[in-house]
Amino acid sequence: MKQREEITIQSLANNEDIQIGYSDNEIVIVDSIQQFAQISTAYVTMNAIVICTSGKVQAQMNGIQMELHKNQVAVVPQNVTVTDVMVSPDFNMKAMFLTNRILQSFLREKMNIWNDMMYIHRQHVVTMDEDEILFYTHFYDMLTLAIERGKENPYHAEIIQALLRSAVLGLCGAMKWMLSSNHHEIHTTDSYFQRFLDLLHSTEVKHRTVEAYANELCISPKYLSTICKKNSGKTANEWITEQVLEDIRYYLKQTDLSIKQVCDRLGFPNPSFFGKYVKDHFGMTPMQLRGQ
Repeated sequence: MKQREEITIQSLANNEDIQIGYSDNEIVIVDSIQQFAQISTAYVTMNAIVICTSGKVQAQMNGIQMELHKNQVAVVPQNVTVTDVMVSPDFNMKAMFLTNRILQSFLREKMNIWNDMMYIHRQHVVTMDEDEILFYTHFYDMLTLAIERGKENPYHAEIIQALLRSAVLGLCGAMKWMLSSNHHEIHTTDSYFQRFLDLLHSTEVKHRTVEAYANELCISPKYLSTICKKNSGKTANEWITEQVLEDIRYYLKQTDLSIKQVCDRLGFPNPSFFGKYVKDHFGMTPMQLRGQ
């Protein structure tokens, strides 16, 4: 019996049997992944966007049956267990694996669409028509060109990320249309979870206690954490911390706001407390993080 294989950014990038188009510490683009059909069970630690280019594949994702055909895109959240993989002889696909950090930086305020798709409605397959497939085919050709011929450009990584961000935003738009055109029944616990995510994404000052968010939802902090864990595998506090850290990174690295202005905007009581929080989570001072 085969053991579960953990698929991480590092394991993908270092696997000589996989045809890698591009990789860095937060992104891996795979041009061909046929041999993964031999894996009986895999734990995927990153977010994945998988395009079936030929054939079909069936698998269980956290116990839920999925089937992917040519011209369909599978959108998979982080920390998912894939089992019972069965593929057709002509199966192949292209895939993009992203850490949660880089995905959040790509989507920012549109991250709620991704979360709704993944955790509320639990839809993981997007079907593309011929025009959409043609668009992404041309887009992929441009990305390949940038990867192969732009290595000497000092902004090579930024160019790759800009192109990938455009592709992810395009997919996010398809998700939004798909969600708006379908009517889904949402159970009470899922409704509270969706309201929590909406509240978290719409609140500028996210650095608040679980109790503060729970009070706004008129439920107990324990119940909020329970429904978060049930729907996403993460506690309410983990969701809050994840969003706060992304805001810190964004305002320090992408804006000209002073350290104190960032501290005030994100709701920290003083720069000293803010500095300690950044040091605890990033292992460096706010100034060091900004210059990284």
